[in-house]
Amino acid sequence: MKFKMVHENYNVQNLEKSLDFYEKALGLTEKRRKTAPDGSFVIVFVGNDASEFELELTWLADHPQKYDIGEEEFHLAFHVDDFAAAHELHEKMGCICFENHSMGIYFIQDPDGYWLEVIPAKR
Repeated sequence: MKFKMVHENYNVQNLEKSLDFYEKALGLTEKRRKTAPDGSFVIVFVGNDASEFELELTWLADHPQKYDIGEEEFHLAFHVDDFAAAHELHEKMGCICFENHSMGIYFIQDPDGYWLEVIPAKR
């Protein structure tokens, strides 16, 4: 039996703000969308050509408050081919939340507080 990871879900407070962030910061664009007939939720899958893996962004109408994501001890990681350019972009965006220089990595934070690790493709 084989299992293949296909997506991870993050619930978001402001879908458009999150879509803008993920496109600008990581080059992830909308692949498909599902909207509940009653408007109670919208699910958008984002991704890119580098991988089949997708991030599912879920907006819930009955959850207008900020999400409690605990102690931020989980994250999604991304390899990047031009680490210096990515770091410069994220610095300009003001979304770098933690750097580990000894490991050669850093983390950015999305509008809802989720951490995303950025790793150079060649280590």
